Amino acid sequence: MEEHGFDPKKRIQSFNYAGRGVKFFVSREQNAWIHITVAILVILAGIFFDITKTEWMAVIFCIGLVLSAEGFNTAIEYLCNVVSPERNEAIGRVKDVAAGSVLICAIAAAIIGLIIFIPYIILLFE
Repeated sequence: MEEHGFDPKKRIQSFNYAGRGVKFFVSREQNAWIHITVAILVILAGIFFDITKTEWMAVIFCIGLVLSAEGFNTAIEYLCNVVSPERNEAIGRVKDVAAGSVLICAIAAAIIGLIIFIPYIILLFE
């Protein structure tokens, strides 16, 4: 593929494509709705407890990580369904590994959330 240098119109169009992907992901994927709902609750808890900037960075990173993992999982599932619409054991393993990766990210995010929020919750009862 031949490079033609930086083209601002093409860069703007690439953001449009990405935005379209986010809109599709958020509007159609029930797992995305679950992750977004949890993210909103965590953000509200962060505001309520007035967490530190460092804690906000961890929270925002975790939210981005889990949503991105779910997005990759969704993309992999769509691609697998196109490549092999019929039942296929290898494709099934690919989908399971992708879903498992989301689970790993979500568990890690939950652990980080507990590390951040448990001390604040304990202070409420002292």
